[in-house]
Amino acid sequence: MSDAIIRTKGLTKEYGRGATLTRALKGVDLEIPRGSFCCIVGPSGHGKSTLMHLIGGLDRPTSGSVEIDGQEMFQLGGKELAALRAKKIGFVFQFFNLLQSLTAAENIEIALMLAGVPEARQKARAKELLALVGLSEKAGSKPGQLSGGQQQRVAIARALANDPPVLLMDEPTGNLDSAAEAEVMAVLEDLNRKGKTVILVTHSSEIAARAGHLVRVRDGNIDRG
Repeated sequence: MSDAIIRTKGLTKEYGRGATLTRALKGVDLEIPRGSFCCIVGPSGHGKSTLMHLIGGLDRPTSGSVEIDGQEMFQLGGKELAALRAKKIGFVFQFFNLLQSLTAAENIEIALMLAGVPEARQKARAKELLALVGLSEKAGSKPGQLSGGQQQRVAIARALANDPPVLLMDEPTGNLDSAAEAEVMAVLEDLNRKGKTVILVTHSSEIAARAGHLVRVRDGNIDRG
């Protein structure tokens, strides 16, 4: 098995046409090692979020390919792609997107239900996931009763519902203060030590400095300099 869990070849993404054509990505070749802590960095508007959406299967490229665990994503139909994405990738975004009327445990139980975990197992598994992110005592709290860092840790637990090998994150600490950012980063680094591949888009030079694998995106290309 290859030690690259994500591989792109000739990846391009274009928007518009004619005079309004924008080439967000320009033939990107990239490998992300299995089990790595990878940060994708670069100036705003240069293609890093586009790259994240493509390697996560959230958008389709204009040309080129994306493989995850050796499976070419965009040779699949819509349902098959959605199933692969659900199995292989857990998503965490800048905004927590928790259901405000539900407790932390219930937010995770819904994700477990959608992941096909048997109902009899959902409550116990939600408790396990909250313990994994250090929030066992907050299982019965609703999002409004949690700090920003705690809410993001619940979102990370929810992303682990299907036990995916990859966690893909877009500015997951962008709305957090320094203390909450430290909480979240400690959880992510612990998950990485336990074998998860963590891929994180960030503007933060401090977070990028902690990455074992750094991808710099500039003008739609990977900056090899």
